[in-house]
Amino acid sequence: MSDTQSQQQSQTTVLQPGITAPDFTLRTTPNQSISLNQYRGNPVILVFYPADFSPVCGDEMTLFNELLPEFQRLNAEVMGISVDGVWCHLAFSKEKNLKIPLLADFEPKGEVAKKYGVYRKKDGIAERALFLLDKDGIIRYSYVSPIGVNPGADGVLKALESI
Repeated sequence: MSDTQSQQQSQTTVLQPGITAPDFTLRTTPNQSISLNQYRGNPVILVFYPADFSPVCGDEMTLFNELLPEFQRLNAEVMGISVDGVWCHLAFSKEKNLKIPLLADFEPKGEVAKKYGVYRKKDGIAERALFLLDKDGIIRYSYVSPIGVNPGADGVLKALESI
């Protein structure tokens, strides 16, 4: 299956705008977890990415980190999610000086990515996907990028400004 076919297939299963986002609780450190429902009342941007320490993922997370003040100005929370473990996330976050929490969708592997329709079973990783949830937890924007392409933040930022 080509990358285009794989992307098209994943986009048919990815959660679409208008759907209530599935709740989850994931670890950010060995001793701390974040639950999505903690953030009700504020917009939330979920940035699913394949793996820490890959070049495109590093660029993508650095971009979202640099735009964090703009997202905060719009009262939005930003969270990165991948199937890597918390220790890997902590090292990646430290290396990139990230202020965005990175959530470990590690065990059971990819469970949250599966709920959002963005788990690549054949590769054991999450798609590169963006979701914007409104203050009530309704998906207002979803986008799956080709795995090797940084989607940037323009689309999710435009969607955030419109809610």
